[in-house]
Amino acid sequence: MSLAKITQVKAPALAVPGDDIDTDRIIPARFLRCVTFEGLGEHAFRDERTGPDGKDRPHPLNSEQAARIAKDKKGVMVVGFNFGCGSSREHAPQSLWRFGFTALVGGSFAEIFFGNSTALGVPCVTLSKEDLAELNLFVQKNPGTEVAIDLEKMTVRAGDKTWKASIPASARESLISGKWDPIADLLEGSSAIEKTAQSLAYVAQ
Repeated sequence: MSLAKITQVKAPALAVPGDDIDTDRIIPARFLRCVTFEGLGEHAFRDERTGPDGKDRPHPLNSEQAARIAKDKKGVMVVGFNFGCGSSREHAPQSLWRFGFTALVGGSFAEIFFGNSTALGVPCVTLSKEDLAELNLFVQKNPGTEVAIDLEKMTVRAGDKTWKASIPASARESLISGKWDPIADLLEGSSAIEKTAQSLAYVAQ
């Protein structure tokens, strides 16, 4: 099963400010009772986007640029530090990906959230505190501006500014080599697995 090699992501950006945004805020627990992940995108940040009366609250995901990202399924989310902390629900990155976000730029990411995102082919790259603040401000002042993430050069670019980005080497390699989905990788190697199994005396034939 051949997967796309993800070397660059270029898409309109949306800033969701704040540190320590946990997975319960990203996708409330009541939406975890699903058989598949289909439809989760519309519930991303649901409790922050919608009040008890059912009316929309001011939130970046209720903006016009967010609507365009949801329509085109192409967007970069700019976040703060320790994004995706809390419970290790896979539904959180699934909801953002299904909303339309194909990459995230932040100060730091919770480890399990990061791993689940990478397994979807969604790069989560980090910038220094100063560079992230500059990017965040630029995106908020220029709604819908395109942000380009280059995983080969390890840079993030917006307008005429370029910042040095970081991502763990193993995650970077899996993305740029097209080996970011471990299940697809396992299925691709099924013949080799079967061959090894047949050579083991303790495996029932």
